[in-house]
Amino acid sequence: MKKTQSRNSSNGKSKSKRNGGSDGIADASRNGHNYPFEVKSSGIQGKGGFAIRRIRKGQRIIEYTGKRITQEEVDAMFDDRDQDRHHTFLFSIDENTTIDASRGGNEARFINHSCDPNCEAVDEDGRIYIEAIKNIQPGVELTYDYNFELDEPYTKELRDFYLCRCGTRKCRGTILAVSPSQLRKLKKQEEREARAKAARRAKRNGRGAAGRGKADSKGRSQNKRRTKSRSGR
Repeated sequence: MKKTQSRNSSNGKSKSKRNGGSDGIADASRNGHNYPFEVKSSGIQGKGGFAIRRIRKGQRIIEYTGKRITQEEVDAMFDDRDQDRHHTFLFSIDENTTIDASRGGNEARFINHSCDPNCEAVDEDGRIYIEAIKNIQPGVELTYDYNFELDEPYTKELRDFYLCRCGTRKCRGTILAVSPSQLRKLKKQEEREARAKAARRAKRNGRGAAGRGKADSKGRSQNKRRTKSRSGR
């Protein structure tokens, strides 16, 4: 498996770009860390951010912060092949700059992925902000679509490694940015493999049943002969 943190590994986490100010939206990252959410255990993965008060659609919630490193540093420091499952606090800004939230990061790094999110990541002059795209009620987990990009074919192995556990009706099964056609292609491939496996299993079971049938038939004929012999005495 290739390194997750290759050039396009986490591009796409930022879904939109803006220039200039925040259009009057309150900036939670400059509000004395008075974030409208708390971090606690999540059913999606590890820890997550949960609203502690109502968050309105369009509200800026928090800036995604951390140490800014180069792509060369990313490639040298991180390799998904060293992990049993995908887990990263990296957020790619562009081809040359990545935020490592494990160093100097804030609570934004705990906001989980969802295929049907209530937030989005916004790139504003190279700074990443998490903003609500729906009204969010207290107790609801904050999520946004990570949309990880990989420059290699989408396979079952990649899907399972970058598995999504959001559990929504729109779940595509992975945090990777994959097209509907890629999803359909993999689904058809798995269906063909399942049919072939079922056919092989049925063939094996058929041979076993045929063998047992011969043995049973032979046993019954022998019993008949023995019965006949006993009755003739």
